[in-house]
Amino acid sequence: MRCPKCGFRDDKVIDSRQSRDSSSIRRRRVCLQCAYRFTTYEQIERSDLRVIKRDRTHEPFDRRKLVNSLAKACEKRSISLVTLEEAVDEIVHDVETGGREVSSAAIGTRVLEKLREIDEVAYLRYASVHRRFEEVDQFVDAIQALGRRVKTNALQRELFPAESANHGRV
Repeated sequence: MRCPKCGFRDDKVIDSRQSRDSSSIRRRRVCLQCAYRFTTYEQIERSDLRVIKRDRTHEPFDRRKLVNSLAKACEKRSISLVTLEEAVDEIVHDVETGGREVSSAAIGTRVLEKLREIDEVAYLRYASVHRRFEEVDQFVDAIQALGRRVKTNALQRELFPAESANHGRV
């Protein structure tokens, strides 16, 4: 393993832990040259799982794509990388138990379930892409499905008259 800071090839493992579902091992390492500390993850490589995309094409499952999509949804939110990695581990485990092929829609639905538990804003961000929101009403519906009420601003023109006590006033 090369040090990500200096590129030196020798390091020392200072801590190893299994993930919750025992599908991967997290290792804390220290570079023996520059003393930089970094984390690596070890897991079984599974090349037989295939994803069926919306356009019916097939491609190998890529865990990094899943991690990146969750990270994008959680950008600028106070969600730790450990929480994201645990969520990815659980999603991957669920997806792998379903067979050799899985639809991208099924993966997206599972991601939405996890994000709803973790952070509502990240959930809405991911839902807007996964469900292809094109209208503001779709965001309002998603917020209301979370059990939240849309807050109105007295200075803003009323967009949803049925939702407001100030029906019809600007």
